[in-house]
Amino acid sequence: MNTLTDRYLAATLRSVPAPRRDEIATELRASIGDMVEDRTSGGADPAAAEREVLTELGNPDRLAARYADRRLQLIGPTYYLVWWRLLKLLLSFIPALVGTVVAIVDVADGKGFGAIGTGIATALQVAVQIAFWLTLTFALIDRFQPTADLPDWTVDQLPDVPAHRDISLVETVASVVMLLVTIGYLPFQHYRSWVRATDGDNIPILDPALWSFWLPALIVVLLASVAFEIVKYRIGRWTWALFGTKALLNLAFTVSVVWLALSDRLLNPALGERLSWLADADNRNVLGTAVAVGAAVIVVWDLIDTALKARRQTV
Repeated sequence: MNTLTDRYLAATLRSVPAPRRDEIATELRASIGDMVEDRTSGGADPAAAEREVLTELGNPDRLAARYADRRLQLIGPTYYLVWWRLLKLLLSFIPALVGTVVAIVDVADGKGFGAIGTGIATALQVAVQIAFWLTLTFALIDRFQPTADLPDWTVDQLPDVPAHRDISLVETVASVVMLLVTIGYLPFQHYRSWVRATDGDNIPILDPALWSFWLPALIVVLLASVAFEIVKYRIGRWTWALFGTKALLNLAFTVSVVWLALSDRLLNPALGERLSWLADADNRNVLGTAVAVGAAVIVVWDLIDTALKARRQTV
């Protein structure tokens, strides 16, 4: 079980320069121990003494700023930490949510691949607007209300010491790279594939008609999956909420691909002009079935593996 001192040290050290963390941890732990010992030697209860010492030391974010010689005065020390926490919270999901909604609406309006750029541009604009207006609001509050009756920090607000990460950086980078390669391949194959017409022109592997809706929609799902991988790494462990989100993203992508494959709408009909075996409807059906089965097997296996990880982390 993590002690209050362990939690206080972890909360302080996360904001100090990495090269100094061991030195500061040793120094701070020794100081806390000495202060607690001074109180217990006078007959105080050890647990109560520990709480008193940590309360006296104050908010670990402020202590970390002193160790790092970092001034908390962008807004002003009174409101800085409140502004910073709120800014991080809002930027963590609102820009991505608004950008995704705009991209989906544009796809539904038939704007095709251009919807992706519109969604990204909208997300960036929303992020800038949030940062500007939130900062301006807190600057005005700090100007006209320099003192505030904010709740005092208590040791009960200390987070638990981070557990061992179940999700590694290498795994996250590999997943993000694979998703980005997939996103990049969709437009790439439209202009440059391994199949050429008799006149040398490129023949896309996927049906160009899919750009009217399906391919932009799949790209939106893949971009959402990239954001999911980043959020998952930040959390550091599997939860049932993460499992549910991953299941929705995987099913949104896989069900679309399976339906397109089984309905013979996935591959470019022009491929039959160069690949004679694709001109036969039976061969196309066999290939479509193979793609659908392969995609289904992969997603089922992935969801089972993810469910087992979530179960291990939550029991």
